[in-house]
Amino acid sequence: MLVKIGIPRALLYYHYFPLWECFWGHLGLEVITSPPTDKSVLDRGVIAAAPETCLPVKVYYGHVLALAKAVDYLFVPRIISAQKGTYICPKFMGLPNMIKHSGYDLPPLISPTLDTNRGKKSWQRAHIQAAQGLGYNKKKALTAWRYANYRLRLYREKLQQKRTPLEFLNHDHSLPRSFTSPTILLLGHPYNLFDEFTNMNLIRQLYQYGYQIITPEMLSPVIIEREATQLPKHLFWSLGRTILGTAFHCLKNSPVVGVIHLTSFGCGPDSLVGELLERRVNKLSNLPFLLLTLDEHTGEGGLITRLEAFLDMIEWRRSS
Repeated sequence: MLVKIGIPRALLYYHYFPLWECFWGHLGLEVITSPPTDKSVLDRGVIAAAPETCLPVKVYYGHVLALAKAVDYLFVPRIISAQKGTYICPKFMGLPNMIKHSGYDLPPLISPTLDTNRGKKSWQRAHIQAAQGLGYNKKKALTAWRYANYRLRLYREKLQQKRTPLEFLNHDHSLPRSFTSPTILLLGHPYNLFDEFTNMNLIRQLYQYGYQIITPEMLSPVIIEREATQLPKHLFWSLGRTILGTAFHCLKNSPVVGVIHLTSFGCGPDSLVGELLERRVNKLSNLPFLLLTLDEHTGEGGLITRLEAFLDMIEWRRSS
């Protein structure tokens, strides 16, 4: 019987799922991913997580609990840094401890520490050590890592062809995209942009209203980093740095007609990044700007009303 390892479909899963699924799968484990977020996942997460945590972390708890009875291990990495000189939200760093001591009956956690600031190959070493902890030899783990890293690179190249993770996660190529439609710059953390339940199908709604989008995943990291250096001080939050670098580039080089910033209520880094973003939008373009803040109480009716008003503003400007 194959050993089953569960990967929660939340947080940075949308950035790294080809890496993690291919790494463990290539080693011979049966990889089980939690299903897309729904009301039951969200409700269980809200109950399990501390009240002061943000919506994405609550959702993560729900996905962990959805996997708990179906797997032998849970993959909950301790992500500290994905880019040298930057850091992820502190909640990501403490997530394995928070999950482990949540009071629920959970299978053992596999929690490698992923910190690029520890060296160029730190992620590789951490994954290999995690595999060795399950009894796999270093050579086999290294082969699995190289294969998984290759698949991740291919995935990111495909995203830069103006595609989103939604087209790969559910093998869904039916999204009504149009490359000739007006373009909206859609910014936010991947777990806000691509969790269709918590953002109430925002991307699909924009497509159906006749717009195409640009997200940070569609740009080369080299371009994003070059633009982010324009900041007067080094921004050490990697996700915020990605958002601002994407905005700086697109506002100067892409014919966008509006900007949407999707954030979670109570996100400390975004409280600063959002302010910097809105000021830069007003300075460089004066384009319509919409801030959408999500939490577990956000209603679809209110979101649609704000979105429609934003799109009406865009159409009014385009016709005047």
